Amino acid sequence: MKNWTDAQSFCRQTHSDLVSVRNQKENQQVQKFINDHKSKDVWIWIGLFRVRDPWQWSDQSNSSFRDWAPGEPDIVGKLKNCTLIGPNALGQWYAGPCNNSQYPFVCHEDKLILIRENLTWPEALRYCRQNYTDLVSVHSEEMQEEVMNVVKRASTEAVWLGLRHSCILGLWYWLSGETVCYQNWAPGNGTVEYCAVRSGAVQSGGDKRWISRPETHKLNFICSRY
Repeated sequence: MKNWTDAQSFCRQTHSDLVSVRNQKENQQVQKFINDHKSKDVWIWIGLFRVRDPWQWSDQSNSSFRDWAPGEPDIVGKLKNCTLIGPNALGQWYAGPCNNSQYPFVCHEDKLILIRENLTWPEALRYCRQNYTDLVSVHSEEMQEEVMNVVKRASTEAVWLGLRHSCILGLWYWLSGETVCYQNWAPGNGTVEYCAVRSGAVQSGGDKRWISRPETHKLNFICSRY
């Protein structure tokens, strides 16, 4: 039981952040989680807040999905700048004052973790395998969207992925074992004219497409818990 600000601090210290709800599927997942863990008639904090319009997510997720109850957000003349899931069966959202009331809250743990250290690709691979699971493999459009939410906070112009070129096979592959079926290459990338050790990265700006770089370049990187 905490106010929104203290709940945000707690989540950031112990997990990742207050939960973001970026689409209807995640909305249903959060609602199920709440229903499995609470008694009736309980309000629940989530990570949506505003300093001024527009509303934004605590973890900087880029999503305009909202599930406001009718008449919400009711902020006219009131300091209601944080978001609660209501106790009704629909689980719709309500604006509430951030620091006046204490309620339960939902934290989430990111599956993708941006590491803002500048390492070569082999160094980044070693770091992820020692501390998490692996460098991230982006084998679907859905995973690319997750990467795009994470990579915008990078301090380098590109960020290492778990993408590698094999000279022997003459193709790109993911560390997770998949060949590169879904593709998001920037123009002029994705082909290797001669046999060279190349690794894949994603642009941190622009339209965040994939690029090919020598493995000795030092970049930020994304580890995965998947």
